[in-house]
Amino acid sequence: MKRARNKRNFIQFLVAVCANSYLGFLLRPGIYGGWLKNFCFPGLNCYSCPLALMACPLGTLQHLLASVRALPQTVARAALYFGGTFLLYGLLFGRLVCGWICPFGFLQEMLYRLPGPKIAHLPRTLRHLKFFLLATLVLGLPFFLVGEVGYGQVWFCRVLCPAGTLEAGLPNLLLEPSLRGLIGFVFYWKIFLLVMILIFCVLYLRFFCKIFCPLGLLYGFFNRVGLFRLRWQEKSCIRCGLCEASCPMELEIPKEINSRECIRCLNCLFLCPTKSITFNKSYRWEKEFDLVPFSVTKIRHEARRKGPGRDPSGKDHSGLS
Repeated sequence: MKRARNKRNFIQFLVAVCANSYLGFLLRPGIYGGWLKNFCFPGLNCYSCPLALMACPLGTLQHLLASVRALPQTVARAALYFGGTFLLYGLLFGRLVCGWICPFGFLQEMLYRLPGPKIAHLPRTLRHLKFFLLATLVLGLPFFLVGEVGYGQVWFCRVLCPAGTLEAGLPNLLLEPSLRGLIGFVFYWKIFLLVMILIFCVLYLRFFCKIFCPLGLLYGFFNRVGLFRLRWQEKSCIRCGLCEASCPMELEIPKEINSRECIRCLNCLFLCPTKSITFNKSYRWEKEFDLVPFSVTKIRHEARRKGPGRDPSGKDHSGLS
């Protein structure tokens, strides 16, 4: 398990380095503006980072919505490109982007490895905050709250995004001292949010992913309709519960194995002793795999309560406990 996790973290590290490998700012201050910036990087990686080679999908979506009244024809063409790109990422990867590609997801996992007290669980209702942030800061305010000339603002980037503060706000202030005169309340607010989020990431695994990230939420909608999906095989499962114990998102398996919260880290697949979990291609929604209504850990606990060797489905697991 540790070996598989380290391999995934190494891939995350390589992707982060590749996405942030522009060194031209050392010769001339400013961000990269070449042809690669016309493409969206799949994960949360700020456009304005001095090292960034590609655009951020969340920032691009907000810019489109903020400009639709002022530049309707231009935005219509750009929206077709962005929509196609995001649809491609979603159908191919779903939230595998979060588990294997996103640099900020990688940072959260590294922070959680730091020694110290940890929070095992937070109320699941807190995860609904992602829906509110998506509806307001990402979609609603950029579209509806516009100025006199018809332009809105990228509200999520401006008032919340910790990746933007860490990757762009702080580095650009160090590289361009002239920007320091523009510092105001919003900047200090974002520094406060960044510090608090990073502290909680040390205490609670993938804190930002679980509670705040609207990009992960958007990708999550593709988990049950994308090209690749996880499958659980009831016949070979021994209800050991190792899959749920290893899940960084605290999901009930198989009930939530293809839910929008699954980041496709594949810990459950690598750790399963009977290989009851697989990652396969699929071209349609499959009710028999996506709507399994129970959790293996809860079944195991119920079986122990009722007596040895039985589970509520009637399967005999004597000697497997």
